[in-house]
Amino acid sequence: MNTALVTSEAVELFSRITGQKLSQKTLTPSVIFLAALVTVLLGVMLADGTVTEEEKQRWQKSINKFIPPEGNVRQLTQLLSKGVRQNQVYKKLNDLLTLTAPLSESERLLLIGFGYEMSAADGVMDAREKKYLEVIANRLGINPRHLAVLEAGFTHQGTVEPSALDEVQSLLDPARFHELDSVFVKATSDMLAALPAKSEHKGMQLQQSTSYKHLKEFQEYRQQLSNFCNQLFQIIQNCSNRDFLPHTLTEEINKISKNLQLQPFRLAVLGEFSQGKSTLLNALLGEKIQPVRAIPCSGTVTVLKYGAQRRVICRYKDGREEEIPFEQYQVKAAIPKEAARDHRSDELAQSDLDEIILEHPDLELCKSGVEIIDSPGLNENPLRTTITQKLLKDTDAAIFLTNAMRLLPEKEKELIQNVRVQLNGGKKNEPIGNLFLVVNFMDLLDEEEDCEDVIQRIESFVKEENLLLKAENRLHFISAKSALKAILKGNEDDYLKAFQIFTQSLEEFLTSECGSIKLKQFITKINTLVQSSFQGLRQAEEVLDGKVNLSEVEKQKILEQIGEASGRDVRIRLLADQLIESVVEQSAESWDEWSEGLSERMAQKSLSWTSEHNPVLSQDKLIKDYMSQFLQDLTQEIDAWGNNTFRDVILQQNIKILDERISQELEAIQAEFKSFDQQVKSHLTEQLNLSISGINDNFWGFGGFGGGIGVGGALAAGLVAFAGIGFIAIILASVAAAIVGGFGLSMLDIDGLRDKIKLKVFEIGFQKFNESMDKVSEKFYEIVGSVFNNRVESASQVITQAILLYENLLEQQEKTYKDSLEQREADKVWITQKRQELEQVQKNIEAILPS
Repeated sequence: MNTALVTSEAVELFSRITGQKLSQKTLTPSVIFLAALVTVLLGVMLADGTVTEEEKQRWQKSINKFIPPEGNVRQLTQLLSKGVRQNQVYKKLNDLLTLTAPLSESERLLLIGFGYEMSAADGVMDAREKKYLEVIANRLGINPRHLAVLEAGFTHQGTVEPSALDEVQSLLDPARFHELDSVFVKATSDMLAALPAKSEHKGMQLQQSTSYKHLKEFQEYRQQLSNFCNQLFQIIQNCSNRDFLPHTLTEEINKISKNLQLQPFRLAVLGEFSQGKSTLLNALLGEKIQPVRAIPCSGTVTVLKYGAQRRVICRYKDGREEEIPFEQYQVKAAIPKEAARDHRSDELAQSDLDEIILEHPDLELCKSGVEIIDSPGLNENPLRTTITQKLLKDTDAAIFLTNAMRLLPEKEKELIQNVRVQLNGGKKNEPIGNLFLVVNFMDLLDEEEDCEDVIQRIESFVKEENLLLKAENRLHFISAKSALKAILKGNEDDYLKAFQIFTQSLEEFLTSECGSIKLKQFITKINTLVQSSFQGLRQAEEVLDGKVNLSEVEKQKILEQIGEASGRDVRIRLLADQLIESVVEQSAESWDEWSEGLSERMAQKSLSWTSEHNPVLSQDKLIKDYMSQFLQDLTQEIDAWGNNTFRDVILQQNIKILDERISQELEAIQAEFKSFDQQVKSHLTEQLNLSISGINDNFWGFGGFGGGIGVGGALAAGLVAFAGIGFIAIILASVAAAIVGGFGLSMLDIDGLRDKIKLKVFEIGFQKFNESMDKVSEKFYEIVGSVFNNRVESASQVITQAILLYENLLEQQEKTYKDSLEQREADKVWITQKRQELEQVQKNIEAILPS
């Protein structure tokens, strides 16, 4: 709907009909359509001179579709109805054309569709009513073939041309109405359901469209690597059982083997509500798994993965798990229709359901080693946005879906930029390597020129923002709905080809870029363990040969070093505990200083809050817009303090102290090992160095806390979550009560009412935030504990390894004393055999990496 076409004549006409002094701001899309709908329905009802009871009921039902429970729209509708009757607007075609001038072709067809529904309300379509509709439709430029489809749909008589039915279905596709209120989406969905059924011709499914050949090949490489890991485990375990290697090596290779089995590719699908995410997933899977509706559908995070049998597991926020029948999945995964229609996002967020896991044996993409995360819409409420941010932590690739019919509104641009920051570990300006930007609903663009405009606009956005790495295969234009139809019917068309290009690009990234890196990382870890095993076996051989022979003094020295190493571990842990307390104390003081000026800073930011919604007609949506901007500003404030002061100053200073102590303690152990090796000709140092080189990558960083959202971002997300749904619901309820309680403004002072609502949102929002500040220390402990404990545990692993190397050498020495010369020679032959086996497995591992 193009509200720019609302002329001064239209404003005057609306004012005359309602008896109110209206402004252009008051004439929202909903009000404009309601006025046209009231006019057309009254014209149909009065065309035959008789108003039946069935027509009255149909009138009420049709009008109610567009009247929200909150606001003054019902009162305005009553004024419209009275004014249209008194001024006989339904008879004045020029007035009707003025009312409908902003309506698109699809919206005009929907309007006339309601007229045909009204005409058939009493079971018979009167000739005079039909003639009235044909005259209006002609003036509105509606194709007569489309009228025949509507008539057949509501009278259940006559046949329709398949091409005309296709055209009507396309024009009334709910996706065309996403830019309007969701009541329009629901109305078009209902209208489509009334149209004649379309004959279906099932064909052979195009297997090649979802074969995922390269992903399957990659899984074969992964499985080969896993098999070699199992071989290594057996070799190292045998050596450990005979005291030739420390048992920690078997634990490490077992961890790697398990990770190989438990690390599928993780693919997240993101975007606003009603962008076709569920349809896209169904097309990727080649089956209608995800629930699909015209109105917002996905109600919770859903993880789709391979399983030997079909299972649905519900995980709840309190830690419970529940398996439900597979048939209940779509109901459980979807937002209730009533809640979705009424925008009750706050009520939905109270759900105790955390995520749903769907396991399925036959979904091609999941069978090929991909785990899919279907996220709720990013734009519905702050809690869902936080959930989605956390999902990006371990994501290999993300698909952001946007709509060709309403491309890149400002809020969506902000969401994309937010996703960039999450995927890039907090970096704001670097291009994203693992994001696919996919423009959906290309089939709804009727003109080639429109397609070109969409392509140029999004390509310009990507280029200007430096958004995508390798944009040539990260940006795609598709119709998920048309592609899914082609897959299920066995057809092949341009939409399917475009979809296949997208899936091939996605597959290429997962295997050749992401997958190759993963395999190399695994191989590097395995090679480290193999080298450590070689060094250990070499030492065991030299013990058997008598080249390493411990005296009683040297044995006593080992026992002393074991005790000293344990003491180093204790000292590191005690220091970490002290530093954690210090960080929390310093942070609390800093937080108090920072929060003193927070109210003034937030008040200044509130001056720039905006909303397209009318404070009279759409009060709840206006409040939600302001509330969303309040939370966004608050999050930015916390994020700035969290990263600039909490992380970069307080945490950095204390982490540096711990890092220096850990380095000192590990260097001391290395020095002791080196001195001991020189004295007794052992090889402990090489083995310990390999252990240190394999230390967790997060040791010298912040541990990836928050999945790239930054320490400040994690803190902000936590505080919003602490406030919870009460934070949202209380603001809404309190502001609504204040409005009812008498802001003292009417429809005539729109801007004044906006300002008072904005102020009330700020006051109540800030009040609820202050009440939640007792949770700050709890979140501090969580963040600080995560960062410090990560370092402590990594250092502890090295110290434990050092102790085990000492103990293993003692055990080898004791065994040598007890064994006969014949047994020692047999052990040396056995060790040589195991070394050869290790070498062969190592060669096999190096050979499996795909070129």
